[in-house]
Amino acid sequence: MTTTFPDVSISTDRLVLRPYEEADIPAHIEMMNDEAVTAWTSAPHPYTARDAERWVRRIAPTERTQGRGIVFAVTEFLTHRLVGLIHLSRTDWHIRAAEIGYVTAPWARGEGYATEAVLATTQWLFRDQRFERVELRTPADNTAAQQVAQRVGCISEGVLRNAWIARTRTENGTAEGWTDIRTDLIVWSLLPEDLEGVSDRMADAGGYASAYTDWN
Repeated sequence: MTTTFPDVSISTDRLVLRPYEEADIPAHIEMMNDEAVTAWTSAPHPYTARDAERWVRRIAPTERTQGRGIVFAVTEFLTHRLVGLIHLSRTDWHIRAAEIGYVTAPWARGEGYATEAVLATTQWLFRDQRFERVELRTPADNTAAQQVAQRVGCISEGVLRNAWIARTRTENGTAEGWTDIRTDLIVWSLLPEDLEGVSDRMADAGGYASAYTDWN
């Protein structure tokens, strides 16, 4: 019998993390065609309506039903607008560990949404699902992703040399003007004890991290 995550939504002060819906497809396409997403992820480029439909209808739900992980569409609580996504993958049910990845829509960056969503997900994972480890891997030059890891209390464990293929713009600047480049990956980890005091420290610094205990 396959072990799976429950079909849940997670609420924070500003966000709702929930399964993807058909109505998310247009905003998802726009987000995934952003230059930063193209540069740092392995998503198809250009990202088409067909790619989005496969993601929403098949890939994202199958991650959960086949026990590999879970995908959340991250939305604003008040406007329901798509802020980004959270993807738990490479789940090991024996050692209770998973890898977390995140994407933020360009219009929502700089608001602390990624940090809030990652923190909410990891708290749910540790407290409700009794997991013992979350791992993040960030390309060496992706400072925004690294800042999120640091803010939620992750510990840097080392570097996987030449372990990722990122993309960079070529000189012609056209939509097709991307080329692959190899880069290192920084490995981060988060354990349940690493979250102790994170919410308080972020609140003292003016961040958005109240205690996320509201999931259903």
